[in-house]
Amino acid sequence: MRVTDGEGLRLLSVHAHPDDESSKGAATLARYADEGVDVLVATCTGGERGSVLNPRMDRPEVRARLAEIRREEMDAARRILGVRQRFLGFVDSGLPGEGEALPDGCFALQELESAARPLVALIREFRPHVVVTYDETGGYPHPDHVKTHEVTVEAFDAAGDPGRYPGTGEPWSPLKLYYQGAFSRAWFQALHDAMTARGVVSAIGPLLDEWPDTAPELDVTTRVRCEAYFAVRDRALLAHATQIDPDAGFMLHPRDVERDVWPTEDYRLARSLVAAELPEDDLFAGVRAPRTSARASSASG
Repeated sequence: MRVTDGEGLRLLSVHAHPDDESSKGAATLARYADEGVDVLVATCTGGERGSVLNPRMDRPEVRARLAEIRREEMDAARRILGVRQRFLGFVDSGLPGEGEALPDGCFALQELESAARPLVALIREFRPHVVVTYDETGGYPHPDHVKTHEVTVEAFDAAGDPGRYPGTGEPWSPLKLYYQGAFSRAWFQALHDAMTARGVVSAIGPLLDEWPDTAPELDVTTRVRCEAYFAVRDRALLAHATQIDPDAGFMLHPRDVERDVWPTEDYRLARSLVAAELPEDDLFAGVRAPRTSARASSASG
């Protein structure tokens, strides 16, 4: 199928916890949703074992109902992004310290076939053309992120095979699988250099100084321009109020600098069943006919 606009296209973005969809590729999701693409976020766990990372929200009554609050935050964020969302029903693994065991029954300890089964069923139901998730490292070494990568690759490869995962719907083969390239060293370096050149105080320097030489970098094949949707991304992030401190971390760098020096969100094409001419600027390249209209330059709201 080749179409000339977003209508009829479907994108599935697979994440480990609520808030991951807003911190990794959210502007891309908002842009495609605004163009008419049907965008669905699959969230593997409920984030039940997450910490409260915003000091303003770190209160006993919040911690007591964290699982419920994180679902409410997820619903608010997906409305801001203009996408649909589905929980796959697994339990957050938490982030055990060195030498600590993972908790019984958690997502990261599930057998691969059991963990992939709900996602295979969702792919066969939703029938996405493009699937996006994390690379082999999980983006960072959280056991649920690594498991999400493994589960998504398994489901992508299996969903179109009628002999696998019987009882989960009619087979459907997505056409492209991408890995996200959020928060690379190059991204941090570009923002730090730009802020320093403009005389803006940068808190990124110490982070770069501590960046391990062995840290892998994603081999980017696809850069999606979405700077017009950074404000939408930020609103979605802030909707996850238990997880995002508005006065720290990612929220501090000037957005005009980010738009100038890094107006894209970046991906690696990992699987493709259609001809792919690299580099790309569209996750649906090869799925739809080349577009002649200009890129969207602004986002409403």
